Amino acid sequence: MNIAVMGAGAVGSYYGGMLARAGHPVVLVGRPAHMDAVRQHGLLLDMQSFRGHLPMTASERPESVADAELVLFCVKSTDTEEAGRLIRPHLRSDAVVLSLQNGVDNAERLQALLAQPVIPTVVYVAVEMAGAGHVRHHGRGELVLGPSARSEEVAVALRAAGIPAEVSENAIGELWAKLILNCAYNALSAIVQTPYGRLAQGADVLDVMRDVVDECLAVAGRLGVAVPGNAWEAVLRISETMPTQLSSTAQDLARGKRSEIDHLNGYIVRKGRELGVPTPVNRTLASLVKLIETRSDGAG
Repeated sequence: MNIAVMGAGAVGSYYGGMLARAGHPVVLVGRPAHMDAVRQHGLLLDMQSFRGHLPMTASERPESVADAELVLFCVKSTDTEEAGRLIRPHLRSDAVVLSLQNGVDNAERLQALLAQPVIPTVVYVAVEMAGAGHVRHHGRGELVLGPSARSEEVAVALRAAGIPAEVSENAIGELWAKLILNCAYNALSAIVQTPYGRLAQGADVLDVMRDVVDECLAVAGRLGVAVPGNAWEAVLRISETMPTQLSSTAQDLARGKRSEIDHLNGYIVRKGRELGVPTPVNRTLASLVKLIETRSDGAG
């Protein structure tokens, strides 16, 4: 299967690397420094069970998705529409697109731009860019795909490449379950630049996280979203299954980049305001992250 990764950062490079390792032709589309390193040396996939360079095509140009039967769409939530418009003229008519992004509305926003099916996909993986051309895996790697005519076919290919993948009929609930985890951890990890395991041990931090979760569940309930499982127990498990992981928001702020906070805690704040649900803890965390972003921009 010809595969393209649009927005090949840590998440996209990891899954692209896993699929390339399984023998699929993969093209990564990403930033110049990362793509240059991949072109010269291959992608260094750094895992506990495997460490090696994987030769694959690397490009900065969106038209490089043209031959792909499967596109992993991994850009930041802030860039969904722009990246969707860039690839739209180049996609095969029979391509299928997986939205491997944080937030709950990216697949819907992308589908509004594309004729090809867009499958919302929930990502549970701890990875980081350890340098240009070098992705480091810290744990997990499961994907949960929303329902479509192609979902099971894609899930079979993913599983054959060593990527745990399942299809869920409750895609929106699964996306909300992941959103709640992100809201609990991302901003706090970013503000203090601390990985999940140590973060959860901080004084009263679990109480703050519990407040975040309760606010998220209140908003989800008002929207009629059925969040699967026990959200609070899932939050507690993350500090055990991903103890060394810095949140993507923390990694963005450390590099002076704009984060996805408006699509995480900020999304809860906006929906809460629309629905009349108080979200003071989410509002505080989102505001603090945006202040740090402003400081990074040199403003003020």
